[in-house]
Amino acid sequence: MRLYDTATGGLVPFVAGHTVRVYVCGITPYDASHLGHAFTYSCFDALVRYLEHAGHRVRYARNVTDVDDDILRRARELGVDYLDLAGRETARFDRDLAGLGLRAPDTTPRATAAVPAIVAAIEGLLRRGAAYALDDGRVYFDTGSAPGFGALSGLDRPAMLREFAEKGGDPEAGGKRDALDFLLWQPSAADEPSWPSPWGRGRPGWHIECSVMAMEQLGGVIDIHGGGLDLVFPHHEAEIVQAEELTGQRPFARLWLHAGMVALDDAKMAKSRGNLVFITDLLECYEGAAVRRYLLEHHYRSTWTYADAGLDDAAAAYKRWVEAAGGTGRRDDLRAAFHAAMADDLDTPAALAVLDEAARDGAGATLRELAAVLGFDLPDG
Repeated sequence: MRLYDTATGGLVPFVAGHTVRVYVCGITPYDASHLGHAFTYSCFDALVRYLEHAGHRVRYARNVTDVDDDILRRARELGVDYLDLAGRETARFDRDLAGLGLRAPDTTPRATAAVPAIVAAIEGLLRRGAAYALDDGRVYFDTGSAPGFGALSGLDRPAMLREFAEKGGDPEAGGKRDALDFLLWQPSAADEPSWPSPWGRGRPGWHIECSVMAMEQLGGVIDIHGGGLDLVFPHHEAEIVQAEELTGQRPFARLWLHAGMVALDDAKMAKSRGNLVFITDLLECYEGAAVRRYLLEHHYRSTWTYADAGLDDAAAAYKRWVEAAGGTGRRDDLRAAFHAAMADDLDTPAALAVLDEAARDGAGATLRELAAVLGFDLPDG
């Protein structure tokens, strides 16, 4: 199997032992989950299922960032406790993904439960000279101590500064050694949750949360780390330098996989823009398997635009699968073509085209067999 590694910028053979450790960045649960989330997690669901079909034991972790600037701001706007908001939206997210038929992760660590481990990790970075504390209780990672910072994204410094500012960084904050240094710990406002630490009561920064949760669940070197393309910089860039500095092991992840973005009316779906198609709404009108088929019709690395007509077509194609699945015909050539597609950078559009051909040709047994690899449970008569 070959997969596209963001770190090297090309297709690489995927080589792993019996157990494959997969970490995918999860949601910050301050609003309903949308089609962009569904696309990312459907793609990684297909990968995990295919690895399991190939005989691997997969240890799949997907975190929940339940303390973060966005969730605290939203809880304040709604006048609710941030953990109540997180619990409600996480439950809705889980229901939505179950409605799509996605395999549940093996573990779903929460940032709030990892705070003691995060404090210990920050202390370790300070001891190693990779971080520094300011008198006001802030602690920053010193990007000057990590010459590899920027290697994953390949961005030059002006581009890094621009993205850092756009994605919640604080390049203009006083006291920093470098504008790109990112927060590991920050004092909490009076109405925000806080935890004790050697630097005063406060809360962790976003990037250190994922590094620590990934290492706690999967160890210092993991096989596949994934998420949406928008997380490459600064989030995943920061995860790498933190984790590798803490453990002394490289690489933190052997393979970096990133899913493309989903657009609506030619603009990326984002909560900040409000241009969202919600999973819950789609599941009121379509079968979950039909929605998932629509998502997998797009290659995981592609950026594409949602269209009602495309989803209608996918629903009709899924109905044809169901109607054809009772047949007994077999096509070994289609089986080979399906596995060739999946092994070629998880080419789910080509794999679905094989299933369509099996349906057209009356090869119901082959259709059921191959659809099951992707988690589609078709009736056999």
